[in-house]
This record gives sequence, structure tokens and C-alpha cells, in this order.
Amino acid sequence: MSAPDTASATDTVQAPARNLGLVKVVGILGIVGGALLIIVGLIVWVTVSSQLRAENITIPDDAIAFQGQTVAGPFTAYVQADIIQHHALEASGGATYAELDREDPVRATMMNASFLRASLFTSVVSFGVAAFAMGIGVLSILFGWALHRLAGAPVVVKRATAAP
Repeated sequence: MSAPDTASATDTVQAPARNLGLVKVVGILGIVGGALLIIVGLIVWVTVSSQLRAENITIPDDAIAFQGQTVAGPFTAYVQADIIQHHALEASGGATYAELDREDPVRATMMNASFLRASLFTSVVSFGVAAFAMGIGVLSILFGWALHRLAGAPVVVKRATAAP
């Protein structure tokens, strides 16, 4: 049995059978869209962080973490919301806003605590959405780059001639 004749097979580089210009455009749009998602995510993160920092909220010493630090990020905001709830429940003897009598003076404290916690949790969610947008931006850039690169790659066609 003889070895296959490699000289009879030829490799040729050909352009794709279809026009892949649209795929390249989609790849570029993915890259641009990803960059925009990252930029917007960063802007939201910095804005929320600076607004929290401007409130000059210091985490008390009896919090579970970050004692003495200024609230400026998602973790510090969460810890501050947690300690607010702890202090409010302490003040109300463990009763929630809805459980207190309408005439109870502590009810106003519970209402304020609830509003403060909701605001802090809104900032935590904003940080999460910003991080999600930045992550999707990175993925979009990677997928866009891959599409653009694949659409521009040459197609190698191997043709074998029939044995004599």
C-alpha cells in the first residue's frame, strides 16, 4: 500500500461565499456598545459613591463591619442599613413600624429608619446594576471582537484530486 500523494492535494485561500460585511458591522457595534456599557456603569458607580460620601454617614462602632468608615460603596451601605434596622428595633422593643400603634411616638423613628434603609438599599442595587452593566460591556466587547475577527478570516478550502 502506498502513501497518499500529498502533491495531488492543493490548499487554496478563498474569500467567503457570502458577503460578511454585516457580521463585521455587528462585531464593531458590539465593541462600541460594550465600551458604552462600561463607561455608563463607571459613571453610575462614581456618581452613587460620591453622593453617598457627600452625606458623610459614618458607620457606628456596633455595626458588624466597617466601623468608623464613611458610607461610600455597596458593602458599607448594606452594613449601615443593617445597623439602622438593629437600632430601630432596639428603640421599638422589637416591633416593626406596622406593628406599632398609630399614636406611639416611636413610630416616627421606625418610619425614618425604614426610609433610610430603603435609600441605602437603593444605592446597593444601583451599584449592582452598574457592575452588571460593566460585566455585560466586557462580554459584549469580547463577542464583538470575536465576530469581527471571524468575519474577516480567510476561508481555506482543501481540494483533493481523485487517485488515478
